Amino acid sequence: MSFSSFHLYFDDLELGQEWTSGGRTVTDADIVNFAGFSGDFNPIHIDHEFAKGTPFRRPIAHGFAVFCIASGLGIIAPPVRTIAMLRVGVWNFHLPVFIGDTIHNVSRVKEKTLRGRGRRGEILWQRSIINQDGKVVQDGEVITLVECRTPAREAATQESAPAPASTNRPV
Repeated sequence: MSFSSFHLYFDDLELGQEWTSGGRTVTDADIVNFAGFSGDFNPIHIDHEFAKGTPFRRPIAHGFAVFCIASGLGIIAPPVRTIAMLRVGVWNFHLPVFIGDTIHNVSRVKEKTLRGRGRRGEILWQRSIINQDGKVVQDGEVITLVECRTPAREAATQESAPAPASTNRPV
């Protein structure tokens, strides 16, 4: 996926702006695929009989699988010209997510820091993952690197630069 005209630049984001993603239902296939990909075959996630003997009484999704699903939901809510995820700050796992639960992501701009001589900037996001009952299942802070518009000083320099000398010579 490449960026398009509707993807927001660092400059377009304002402190306090908030977006809510669409929902995504967690499936048994999500849990099995994450176990295979990550190598985390803890029976609390993949063994229905074992899970019956736990306080949850059924398998729960891997916490990091839920984090990853929510990260994907955040790609379009909001659509931002993200270059990289730099850090995950404090992250809290509050409640389990079960097969059949539907989650969505709420992202709020908490801080902005200009970097790279105005070519990019860091965004500190406050993110919450919320289930179908309106309960926060995970939350915390994520820092991403986001592309800036061409800095005004560079644009002004380009516009006022003299045209290159002609290289036409008489033959």
